[in-house]
Amino acid sequence: MIADYAIYITAFVTLFVIIDPFGLAPLFVALTQGEDARHRRNIALRSCAIGAFLLTLFGLFGEALLGFVGISMPAFRIAGGILLFLTALDMLFERRTKRREDQSAGANDPSVFPLATPLIAGPGAMATMILLVGQSPNDWAWIAAVHLVMVLVLCVTLIFFLAAGVLEHLLGPTGINVVTRLLGMLLAALSVQFVLDGLRAFGLAQI
Repeated sequence: MIADYAIYITAFVTLFVIIDPFGLAPLFVALTQGEDARHRRNIALRSCAIGAFLLTLFGLFGEALLGFVGISMPAFRIAGGILLFLTALDMLFERRTKRREDQSAGANDPSVFPLATPLIAGPGAMATMILLVGQSPNDWAWIAAVHLVMVLVLCVTLIFFLAAGVLEHLLGPTGINVVTRLLGMLLAALSVQFVLDGLRAFGLAQI
């Protein structure tokens, strides 16, 4: 019985580390800076719901889906890294803020990109779902347990998102500006790591 629980705990810890709710919270603040509480809550709920849908999709059909369209996981990781790098550039040079001033409020919604994907349901989380389900692909009880664990991790992520207003109040405008630049640098590095991981899987990088 203890061994059974240990498997579920391992699955939870694995997904928790990959999705990283602690790391996403300040990033959520940076991406929703200046939004009112209601809009920010909607973004949090929508991003977690979309992330749950994508991870469920990949948990159930991920390997078959990518194989059907001829896309390998390394290629998917490279694409996610490139998209994440573009977001990092926007954060570093405030292009995202300038676009928000020129566009309507609904035209620049970060809930789908970059929050739901590739930050919540990124290549790592998608690959983790595929690998976890693949441990017992014919055991529907195990498959259901993996998806339940994933939903639990996303609930924790949602709690951190909903507390983002308090975090923004503590940091203030100057603090948010500094954090945004810092996270932009970290995102840029993370995106490069995604690309390198993809290239390494193809045997094109040894770093």
